[in-house]
Amino acid sequence: MPVEIRVPPLGESVVEATVGQWKHKEGDTVARDEELVELETDKVAMTVTSYAAGKLAQILKREGETVAPGDVLGLVALEHEVASEATGAPPTPQAQFAGREYGGEYGDEERGPSKRPAVEPIEARRSEEVARTQHVGERLQSDIKLSPAVRRLAVQHRIDLSAVKGTGRGDRITKADVLEFIKRQGAAPAAPPPPTAAPPQPQPQPAPPQPAHGPEERVPMSRRRRLIAERLVQAQREAAYVTTFNEIDMSAVVALRDRLKDAFQQKHGAKLTYMPFFVRASVGALKAFPNLNSEVQGDTIVVKRYYNIGIAVDTEEGLLVPVLRGADRKSMVELSREIADAAARARDGRLRPDELMGGTFTITNGGVFGSLLSTPVPTPPQTAILGLHRIEQRPVAVDGSVEVRPMMYAALTYDHRVVDGREAVLFLAHIKELVEDPEALLLEG
Repeated sequence: MPVEIRVPPLGESVVEATVGQWKHKEGDTVARDEELVELETDKVAMTVTSYAAGKLAQILKREGETVAPGDVLGLVALEHEVASEATGAPPTPQAQFAGREYGGEYGDEERGPSKRPAVEPIEARRSEEVARTQHVGERLQSDIKLSPAVRRLAVQHRIDLSAVKGTGRGDRITKADVLEFIKRQGAAPAAPPPPTAAPPQPQPQPAPPQPAHGPEERVPMSRRRRLIAERLVQAQREAAYVTTFNEIDMSAVVALRDRLKDAFQQKHGAKLTYMPFFVRASVGALKAFPNLNSEVQGDTIVVKRYYNIGIAVDTEEGLLVPVLRGADRKSMVELSREIADAAARARDGRLRPDELMGGTFTITNGGVFGSLLSTPVPTPPQTAILGLHRIEQRPVAVDGSVEVRPMMYAALTYDHRVVDGREAVLFLAHIKELVEDPEALLLEG
């Protein structure tokens, strides 16, 4: 009985992924836990591995197709089935039972006995793809095997699919077939003009139009960038975001860090940055103002009594937000190590989807790029986000005199459906008080 290779859970609020490159082709031998296919979401790229050793018997989802958690990507024939096929002998009952130890739900680590038949549901689902009453272009198509992506593409371009030759299994029309057909149609030569008594005189050809302001380059959005854009626009539509600002005197924290950073790194093997101080301050402020540590579910506000702090990390593929779980229970040393490790693995593409899930509050630091002020957008379904900025030497009034001190603007964007302005202002003021007094900050943690 073949093993189904399924799409695993993709992460918080992520409902679909795009199939990337298959590492093997049908008929290749694969080992257990060997990489089979890449998946890409708006948050992370991941690789699905084989649950068993055997042969890649069938690829059901091709590169570029959209899939959801639980969808079957392909089938792997187990080693004993491959051997039986070669010899013509049926597998032994023991071998048949051994084959059922794989194929846990969504590829879970607990690969216990599966109660699902492996082949019949696949054929049933594939039969559902037959579009018997799908109107495409100007004609009514029937008995054409189509995926939803192919149907959408055909309707969009008004293509008569009876003219498209399918190259998929069983002559199925794939998305690549439709795209190639569109390409050919666009490149087809124009019909020759009707014969005339005298050949037409050549006409001067107008110069091709030039861009109004100079050369331009058109770069299509990556799927991840499109999904990020869709989620941000959706968040702006569904929430009532407001941003409040405050200014933090970083003198005490800068002096403390400068005094301890060398010994800290030598002893603990981690750099002492400013981020752990703000994580501790955020936890203290969230305890004092719990509505900032919540989310909206319908008509209900769900207040979280745990503190999973997301740290925004900029990568080549876009912004990722790994989550520090139980940040209220971690020391400055633990926070420093976890932040550095999560940031490094985010930039290397080594984060697991579960490491991006479950955040209750997020901190983003635009100051590392020189940003002086910004209005960050919360990560749905979270209620608020804290934005940090560049530390800049500025003249400030201190006890009636003017002094030059390292100052930072901090921004708090929050959902006004849940948090009132007074509460948000006091929350940010609490963070300011804790950061400006590192001894109180350590006690607060």
